Amino acid sequence: MKICVCVKHVPDTAATIKLKGDNGFEDSDIKFVSNPYDDYGVEEAVSLVEKNGGEVVIVTVGKEGAAATIRSAMAMGADRAILVKTHHQFLGSDVTARALKAAMDEDGVPDMIFTGKGSVDTESFQTQYRLAGYLGIPVVNEVSFLSIDNGRVTVERETGGGDKQVIEMGLPCVVGATKGLNEPRYPKFPDIMKARKKEIKEMELSDFGIDAGDTRVMIEKLESVPERAGAKMINGTVDAQTTELIRILKEDEKVL
Repeated sequence: MKICVCVKHVPDTAATIKLKGDNGFEDSDIKFVSNPYDDYGVEEAVSLVEKNGGEVVIVTVGKEGAAATIRSAMAMGADRAILVKTHHQFLGSDVTARALKAAMDEDGVPDMIFTGKGSVDTESFQTQYRLAGYLGIPVVNEVSFLSIDNGRVTVERETGGGDKQVIEMGLPCVVGATKGLNEPRYPKFPDIMKARKKEIKEMELSDFGIDAGDTRVMIEKLESVPERAGAKMINGTVDAQTTELIRILKEDEKVL
């Protein structure tokens, strides 16, 4: 079984982001990591191959520095990787999906594709759907349980309010992984050292005839979230507090 895992190189959620221009940010001094939800996809893919045989291929679209994130996924047990390089910080989800498809077409379409349920930077939640659409295969997102039997994949996905939906699909398919699907392993030192010798095939976005500017989705402007004002305590009886709260919401905050 050949399984591809789409892994995104994203800023650490604990990093302090400084905006640069209208639609970019300073990225030279901040820490980048693997998109956390993608780690569940890597773990599931590696576990399936350990049980059933085959290989796990990491596919990433990103800057040259994304190789470090790819090495982390390889240390978890992935066999090799493909990096489609671009100098853009943000690619439209349609461009990313087209690049992922092109890389997989050239390498050989896998039996299964994992992604995270979404990325923690742009949170567009579109790439997995667009990729499946371009490939013409089924897709399910926010998967927290998965099993395979006789070429059929059964998954459970979160639908909100504690409810779950059970879906069965044929192979190949795209699965968006989320928390609860598994517990991603922490690579041991020997695995980290082995990952340094594994193959990363690097290509340019232009090698596939794809222009990053040819997108339907783009970021027009980024703005920092305004700092929250301090809490205001309201004293008095319950009736007095209620009256004052309504006055604040109407006159001061103007939300009523």
